[in-house]
Amino acid sequence: MPETGSWQVKWETAGRSARACARTAARTAQRAGHEVRRTWRAAPPRTRSTWRLTAVATAAGLATATAAVAVAGPWDSGQRTAERALAGAPNGTGGVHHGGAPGRGGAPGSAGGGPALPQVLPALGLPAAGAGGRGAAPQPTGAGLADALSPLLKDKALGPLRTASVIDVATGHQVFAAKPTAAAVPASTVKLATAVAALTTLGADHRIETTVVTAAEAADDGRNGARDKHPEDAKDGKGAKDAKGSGDDGKGGKGGKPATPRIVLVGGGDPTLTARAGEGADGPASLRDLADDTARALARSGRKKVSLAYDTSLYSGPAVHPIGPNENLARVTPLMADEGRLDDSDNGPAPRAGDPSADAARAFAARLKERGIAVDGSPVSARAPKDATRLATVRSQPLGALVERMLTNSDNDIAEALARQTALGAHRPASFSGAGTAVRTALAAQHLPLAGARFDDGSGLDRDDKVSAELLARLLLHASAPDHPELRPIVTGLPVAAFTGTLGSRYADTAGAGAVRAKTGTLTGVNTLAGTVVDADGRLLVFAFMTNGTSDAQGAQKALDTLASAVANCGCR
Repeated sequence: MPETGSWQVKWETAGRSARACARTAARTAQRAGHEVRRTWRAAPPRTRSTWRLTAVATAAGLATATAAVAVAGPWDSGQRTAERALAGAPNGTGGVHHGGAPGRGGAPGSAGGGPALPQVLPALGLPAAGAGGRGAAPQPTGAGLADALSPLLKDKALGPLRTASVIDVATGHQVFAAKPTAAAVPASTVKLATAVAALTTLGADHRIETTVVTAAEAADDGRNGARDKHPEDAKDGKGAKDAKGSGDDGKGGKGGKPATPRIVLVGGGDPTLTARAGEGADGPASLRDLADDTARALARSGRKKVSLAYDTSLYSGPAVHPIGPNENLARVTPLMADEGRLDDSDNGPAPRAGDPSADAARAFAARLKERGIAVDGSPVSARAPKDATRLATVRSQPLGALVERMLTNSDNDIAEALARQTALGAHRPASFSGAGTAVRTALAAQHLPLAGARFDDGSGLDRDDKVSAELLARLLLHASAPDHPELRPIVTGLPVAAFTGTLGSRYADTAGAGAVRAKTGTLTGVNTLAGTVVDADGRLLVFAFMTNGTSDAQGAQKALDTLASAVANCGCR
């Protein structure tokens, strides 16, 4: 038998000492646990919220450290191989990047923002220390939740219609309800329906293409870049009625071929296409990148001068939302850059271009000129021939990232685009009515409760939209389910109370701070809130609170926030 080395003796001694320390620590922790629980129950809500965030951060940090050791791989010259690779990688942000500067959708962890979200929030369903897995925390009772929520639903700031649904994620049981099936105007919470429909129809990895094709005989549609209208405008039941015919003659609209070769910029419906610089490889699709590739393709064929057309034929029906021109939404067209914004913002209300498609085409022409390609005349609106040769393509970020950005910032332009992408995926007209039908059909296929539901747009700006609190809660339950990973961007995109997006300035000094993630909805007389919440026992719940007919917008908003915070602050048993 080989002789035992001194290092082996030291190893065994160290092991015995470590095991003894672990047993002592376990006994100490058990005795301390009773005292901690007594202190927790006696603490005020704000203190409990702070403790919860601290505990979550600690647990998440320990879990991350343990996982890192497990996957780091073998030692190599004194360093784990995976650690060495990680040392050269940039820090992650824990989600899609929505811009860095405060006031422009910056996520915590980005430039100018607060702490990165993974430092604060656990993954969905992360059990408490010592728990046995998903749903191990105690489930709240209906009676307990009723005691906490029913008095709050009587707040005078709420309108005459007040509905609520709270569902336990682990069991799928509705544990609290107040008129949960009543149809109400949802405002922006309808974006949850748009997101579920888009992701189930197209998948989280789907990308939207913007292309440039050659088109020696592209047909001018008669608009000549002046207006962005469709012949189908008068058929969709809403919007402008003054569309003109196409005027196609098959040879460029002039009775003959254009003097120079024509290329066509074809809109695919990417709502995040940008003409700005500096987003990087993982950012939105860029007209600058598209111009780079187009210029290279033209140079290979010896072309130095072209005429430019742009094709917006992918969508049908009115381009103007039923609310009319509005700073909350650009014309709904398959081709625009930076959402047609006339300032440097990337979310929220802003002045918009009268014809965002023509503006995008002019921006593309300018980028081509910068790259040595002369563009003859101004861009005109035309349809590319079906057999056109593709010169260049840029692709959007994955659909999951678009959903996250839409929900975090309540982006109406992305919402309307995703509703139309759903229609295209379902082989329906890409119009307001076609998109509404496609969204409803997609949700019906998921066996979601649609009684009384109506989807007249994808953003919730239309007051004819109707959904129930139970539908909103079931949408979130669906997105939280382990067997629907393609829907996870819905949950990760929800604003975090007191931290991100439309909830960044709400929930200060409440138990909901950091524990509530929710989509907001606000129109005049309409206030809604739907999301997820981790209660005081660590149980994950989904909820929807809706009220219509309010006269005090701030008071109604505060009342809804108080309802969500009440769930976060109790085990409710």
